[in-house]
Amino acid sequence: MSSVRPASVIIGLSSFQALAMFRRGVFYTFLGVYLRAFLGLSVTETTLFETIPMLLNILFQTFVWGRLADRFQKRKTLIVWGELLAGAGHFLLWWLHADAPDLRSSGWVIIWGLTVIEIFWSMSNIGWSAYIADIYAPAERSAVQGKLASVGGLGRIAGALAGGFLYDRAGTAYAGWGFREGAIFFTVGAVMLVSVLPFLAMPEGGLARGARKPGSSPEADASAPPLPPSVGRGDFRTFALFLVAMLLVNSGVNSLVAVKAQFLDLADGFAASARQISLLANVESAALILTGLSVALLSRRFGAGALMLAGAAAGALYLVSYAAAPSLAILYPLSTLKGCSEGLFGAASYAFAAALIPPAKRGRWFAYYNATFMLSWGLAATLVTGPVIDALIKAGLSATAAYRLGFLSSAAISLLGLGMLAVLLAARKAGNGSMARPQAGEAPE
Repeated sequence: MSSVRPASVIIGLSSFQALAMFRRGVFYTFLGVYLRAFLGLSVTETTLFETIPMLLNILFQTFVWGRLADRFQKRKTLIVWGELLAGAGHFLLWWLHADAPDLRSSGWVIIWGLTVIEIFWSMSNIGWSAYIADIYAPAERSAVQGKLASVGGLGRIAGALAGGFLYDRAGTAYAGWGFREGAIFFTVGAVMLVSVLPFLAMPEGGLARGARKPGSSPEADASAPPLPPSVGRGDFRTFALFLVAMLLVNSGVNSLVAVKAQFLDLADGFAASARQISLLANVESAALILTGLSVALLSRRFGAGALMLAGAAAGALYLVSYAAAPSLAILYPLSTLKGCSEGLFGAASYAFAAALIPPAKRGRWFAYYNATFMLSWGLAATLVTGPVIDALIKAGLSATAAYRLGFLSSAAISLLGLGMLAVLLAARKAGNGSMARPQAGEAPE
């Protein structure tokens, strides 16, 4: 395994990332609109396509796949099987949802079907996180994540364009055609089956198989990136506080994923077309690409902690901007904040987490880390943003005003996480004794 050149690995990872983000762009850019405008679900119900599936994803990452990844050290195997099974699941999901007795039932079939699919997708999620930590040395991880984010941004741009084209067949069919007739389901399923091909020529991964690049070793993780003396590697208490802050930051920003396109689609609001919604998503992706290319330089200059704070602040500002935007035109430059936030926070938080995680526990601890992202896609939207919007509409407020106030509730969540993260980083910098390395056995097994 040691003869594998890092260049061949990054090419394989980049190919997989581009295809993964392409199929996410195709499927999720318009799923919330389809559930709300075509199938007739409430705003809160539409958020459940993120919340319920992600709960299953977290449970299986934490209690099944993460433990198996640590026990057998097979990263690539998890990724390949996860994508293959999830891809096949999308073909079946279209047939089941199209065969439902009524439109609302079709919506719930999608929600529960995605829940089952996430069980298999969680194999890929945990394998991916552990694989990168296995292959690359600590000092390289921010740069690698930044490059992958940029490549993923390109894939997402193509995916959002394809989604906009397929949703109403470029304006020649009814809105929702791509989901109802299966074109979007078939495209996503096929892409997932193809996405595993780059991994077939790559090393398995895992510490026991020497999958790391030449010159690096598991022991190298103990020295970089540097940690304050009072915070040792393997300190699960510090790691847990970090995860809570991450969950809050990401939950606020990502709570808009399910409802943002619905807001743009409102007839009494911006009344955006499918192509305009795609273009807004692609502005975010373009900003993500440029930010990802800059992460390596910024990380060396400012450090992972500063980049996380900057990314969290950009995300909160993005939410406030969406709530106050007077016209559709102004949303295009404002959407760059979302791409910057995603690029900075994603890459920096991964490098920060990898520095705290003991090599022997990457499967389990990365499952906890991934859980903050998975929960963020729907938790705040289902518990806060969606109910706020539904309640305000029921109380007689216009739909546009209700969505705007819902966005502000999301911003409050992200700002709470930003404050917690700032306190945590300040405490680490000061060498807070309460965050000292736990005694043997304190970190969960």
